[in-house]
Amino acid sequence: MPFGDIKGHRVALDLLTGDLRSGKLAGAYFLSGQEGLGKFFAARTFAKAINCLSFEADSCGSCSSCRKIDKQEHPDVHFLEPEGASEALKIESVRQMQQKISLRPYEGKKTVVVIREAHTLTSEAANALLKTLEEPPQHAVFILTSSRQALMFKTIVSRCRLVRFAPLQRHALEEILRDDFSVPQPRAHFLAYFSEGRIGHALALRESSLLEQKNRIIDEFIFSSQGQAGSVKERQDARVVLNVLATWFRDLYLVKTGLPHSELINLDRRDELLGFINRYGWSALERIIGSISESLFYLEHNVNTRLLLSNMRAHICQK
Repeated sequence: MPFGDIKGHRVALDLLTGDLRSGKLAGAYFLSGQEGLGKFFAARTFAKAINCLSFEADSCGSCSSCRKIDKQEHPDVHFLEPEGASEALKIESVRQMQQKISLRPYEGKKTVVVIREAHTLTSEAANALLKTLEEPPQHAVFILTSSRQALMFKTIVSRCRLVRFAPLQRHALEEILRDDFSVPQPRAHFLAYFSEGRIGHALALRESSLLEQKNRIIDEFIFSSQGQAGSVKERQDARVVLNVLATWFRDLYLVKTGLPHSELINLDRRDELLGFINRYGWSALERIIGSISESLFYLEHNVNTRLLLSNMRAHICQK
């Protein structure tokens, strides 16, 4: 698949294709941005473009080299990803990679190493990688991706060409979901806004029942006299409940400020939202939104989920 088939991210992709056209590749690239933006997909496309047999500055997706990279079977393109229960990139993986890149490419133009979620490198692994990046082999290109740049060794980042990925505009992602992936309009709108412009996140959720679940949560916690907090036992389920409630009260807050209705996350329930405008004052909305943020924080610290959601419901009922 060529770069042109990647939706959005024109500035980032132009930087990569520009280096390919000039023939002046950096020794290492760091693709940074939130989770679900398509950084790994772009990294793999870049790796294919570097070694493509048909195109000079792009990936054809159909030559033997591109097909092997897609299957992670190319002898000169190596992928390092977090492994094991710890979900960390360990020193052993880096050492194996160092042995492989010490040899010149077997059949490709360059040896390429793609390191996914590079912030998960252990201290030992990061230090070992740093030594390689300080004096990278001329025949090798490193492509690092991470959704948490703040956790990266600054010395590693400084030795890479930084390529930033940003979320898509919500309306643009909505159009992509609708036109390119045949997602029905109400679902496309909700996914585009709920995912905050992250196309990978939206695509991962497109076959889910999240829209129906979202409406069920709103019915139970907003319109029912008794929310079903006791039925939520798993932390992930509680997180979904809190995130959905956050979208509802975010919409209420912003619609009171004059936000265009097309920007509502819960556009499918616009009339009900408008009916709630005068139910909560500014201070009440700020208190509820703050409580949701605190609850999401406490959820990461082994709090009782049933008690947490019960307290959240009490805040909602206190107008």
